[in-house]
Amino acid sequence: MSGNILDARNLNKVVPSAEGELSILADLSLQLAKGDSLAIVGTSGSGKSTLLGLLAGLDLPSSGEVHLAGHALAALDEDQRARVRAEHVGFVFQSFQLLDSLNALENVMLPLELDGRRDARERATELLGRVGLGERLHHYPRQLSGGEQQRVALARAFAAEPDVLFADEPTGNLDTHTGAHITELLFELNRERGTTLVLVTHDERLAKRCHRMIRLEGGRQIAAEAAE
Repeated sequence: MSGNILDARNLNKVVPSAEGELSILADLSLQLAKGDSLAIVGTSGSGKSTLLGLLAGLDLPSSGEVHLAGHALAALDEDQRARVRAEHVGFVFQSFQLLDSLNALENVMLPLELDGRRDARERATELLGRVGLGERLHHYPRQLSGGEQQRVALARAFAAEPDVLFADEPTGNLDTHTGAHITELLFELNRERGTTLVLVTHDERLAKRCHRMIRLEGGRQIAAEAAE
């Protein structure tokens, strides 16, 4: 395949329903180089999160192919795809998905420790400081605001220096001011670390910060444009 960090060709996703087969995503292709940023926009039910799941190898297409960091995902078993994600991918979700039993530092350290990194504590401390939580290392998620929890999630996502970061509605649960701050952090870290960024969002302002934007409707791409 090409030198792109992410290469998707002719993706289709069909699922069974009471009325027969239901097409969730139809004939979609895209390519992203290292450091690119892409916004996937559309109304609820348009196929945005389905596409993100296919690109990240969380699900497999009914037909078509995805190459992520040089790996043909459909040729791998579930454990192998999980390993590719661990080595190359970071995630930020609308719901934060922090572990309540771990403090901020421990939440960011966890993926590094699982990867055998000896510098896990130092790396996690540095990133939490970078997102403005240097004084909140030992606070648990219940002691943090929504914006602070999302900053912990950002630090965790960037901790392993992923090639691609997938963000699913990263500002969806935040107020306008806090969401704007999280957006700035996201793009600052993207620029600093050369991470390819793939965003699913309803927020047109957030989408326009990306290099490129695709718009989905009914599982089909109806527009592709330079967002900046």
